[in-house]
Parts: sequence; C-alpha cells; structure tokens
Amino acid sequence: MSGFKTLDDMGDLTGKRVLVREDLNVPMADGKVTDDTRLRATLATVTELADRGAIVLILAHFGRPKGAPNAAMSLAMVTEPYAAVLGRNVLFVRDCQGEVAETAIAAMQPGEIAVLENTRFHAGEEKNDPTLAAGIALLGDYYVNDAFSAAHRAHVSTEGLARLLPAFAGRAMEAELQALEKALGNPEHPVAAVVGGAKVSSKLDVLTHLVTKVDHLIIGGGMANTFLAARGVDVGKSLCEHDLAETAEGILDAADRAGCTVHLPYDVVVAKEFRSNPPTRTVNVHEVAADEMILDVGPAAVEALADVLKNCRTLVWNGPMGAFEMTPFDAATVALAKTAAALTKDGSLVSVAGGGDTVAALNHAGVAGDFTFVSTAGGAFLEWMEGKELPGVKALES
Repeated sequence: MSGFKTLDDMGDLTGKRVLVREDLNVPMADGKVTDDTRLRATLATVTELADRGAIVLILAHFGRPKGAPNAAMSLAMVTEPYAAVLGRNVLFVRDCQGEVAETAIAAMQPGEIAVLENTRFHAGEEKNDPTLAAGIALLGDYYVNDAFSAAHRAHVSTEGLARLLPAFAGRAMEAELQALEKALGNPEHPVAAVVGGAKVSSKLDVLTHLVTKVDHLIIGGGMANTFLAARGVDVGKSLCEHDLAETAEGILDAADRAGCTVHLPYDVVVAKEFRSNPPTRTVNVHEVAADEMILDVGPAAVEALADVLKNCRTLVWNGPMGAFEMTPFDAATVALAKTAAALTKDGSLVSVAGGGDTVAALNHAGVAGDFTFVSTAGGAFLEWMEGKELPGVKALES
C-alpha cells in the first residue's frame, strides 16, 4: 500500500478532540467480557493519545443492532471492563453524534477518555451516509483508525470520517499494515503460505490470489481432500467438495503457470468416527478405505513440510492442517506451528498468521507469541489474503 500517517505525525494534541475507531466488539456472557484480546489491542493508541493531552473519543460497534438503538447491544456494558483493562477512568457518552454527544464532550478535559455509543445504532453507519459522517466529524479535530478488523467495511466510522478529518493510523493498525506488507506486499522470498480449513469454496479467492504471490502453497484441512480427489485419490468418507474438482484443477494449473509449488499431504491420519481419540490409522493417501475419513496430515508429510519452511524466508498462515479441536487430530497443526515458531525465533523466518481458527490453533500449540505477527482480524485478514482493497485502509493513504 502507499504511505499512511501515524500518531507520530499528529503534533501537539493538548486539548484536541481525537475520534478513534477501535474494535470493542468483544464476546460477553452474563454481563462479563469473556475474552478481552480486542480491548488490550487498543492500549497502545488510547494511552498514548491520552498521555499526549488529547480528548480521546472512542468509536466502535457492538453486535448487529440493524440501525436502531438496542439496550442489549449498548457499549455502556463494555465501558467498565474497558476501564479496568486500561487502568484509567473511562466515560460513557450516550450517542456518537448530535447534541447529547456534543454537550458531554464539551465538558471533557485534556487526557480524558470516553466511549461513544454504538455507531450501528444509526442506520447511516453501515451505509456510509455522508450526513451521519458530517455529524460525527463535528465532534473531533482528528480521526484515527486503529481497527484493522473492520477495515474491509466502507462504513462511516471506518471510511467516511477519514474523508472529512485529518486521518491517521493507530498503533495497532500501523503494526498490522507493516506486518502485512512484509508478508505479501513486499516479502523476502522464498514465501510459503499455509492455507487450511474445511472447504475450498470458502477460500477460493485466497487460493487463486496466493498462487500468484507465493513460492510454496501448503494446503491442509478438509480442503486438501478436495484437491486430492481432483487428482484421482479416493478419499473415502472424508469431507470433500467433489463438485469443485474442476475448480481445484484450475488452481493447480494456475500454480504451475506461476511457478508456485503446491504441497498436498501424501500420508494422512484416518478414522471411521469423527470424535476425540477414536481408533486411527496413518496411511498413504492412496490407502484410505471407503468407510474412513481423513482428519489430519500424516507425520511424514509434516516432516517434509517442515523442511520446506526451513528453506523459506516468509510465511503466511491461515487455517489449521487438520481437525485440531480433537485429539489426536491436532498433531500436524501443532508440529508445523512449532517449526514455524522456532524458525521465527531464530530470525530466519518472518511469520504472519491470521483468522479466527488460526489464532485458536496457534494458541492451542502454545506458539502464538512466537510468530512475528498474529492478526485477530477475521474477514479483513481474509480479504487482504484475497488481494482485495480494504476501504478503511485505502482511506488512510496519503
């Protein structure tokens, strides 16, 4: 991407009102936040702005209220746990535009922080309505986007405001964009991509784009079965999209033309039942019985894939290698993730991973902290892997 301004470019912020788009859409149960990862991701930006004397006004959405106020989706619920994570007092403002918001913000002092009410309580938010954008812009002097996870949406709070106010990337957004640039924008070759998951259909655009960008494409999970079937392998009862055989062949042909080597498993772990710790066999892919299903990549293939990574300089990872939620079908994911983590710690590999299942899988392997960068963004990370332009990022370009 082109250049973008960061907090370093903002100058003196004393008393300046800064609208900051963050992702506070956290999971909650019984009124409590069950995973505060997204809240902690905002710390660097929000605390720096407050410490520099800004009046920090946080914009965020919560749930899907469909353009109307809904008490069950009010950010008032998040404000107290958010204050606990920040270790600072956080005000709650009952709207994100209009007289209520203007009055509350006028009373704020430099260094104070406020969470404004759910932007999606206004129907114009998801429509990127210019009237709503103008109303929210009146509240601030500057706009900071720190929510990469929402950057694939052209909403008022992610794109519209960047057109009306001086716009900057927050620290989390800055780190994400720098990591993604190293991974696919301007990577050091050879580049490998690990793409797993259940279905080829959900990652068609990802696969099609990656074969033109990487040197090695490692395919795992249920989608590997579709590629194996396309090559004439009988995958038994395995999850497989047989109707996409021609599509899979097309991706393999495109990879050949682009000089990208596609790695499919040649030994696999099979079982007759999809549950934890059933009787299993490790077999060559051509030895899968009609009543068996492939649930993980085999150890010989994992060892070969580890050797591939050892000869690469950059790795992009999205999706598990097998049914990692169930023992023992987590073995391939854990083993390959540990190899990538060790190479990263040695300084020989830049590793960038993202997507919900991916984060869970790397946490399960105990190596998420050892990758160069792990993105918690779901849809935005996938769209970036598809090579799509992200409106919230495009709007920050200077």
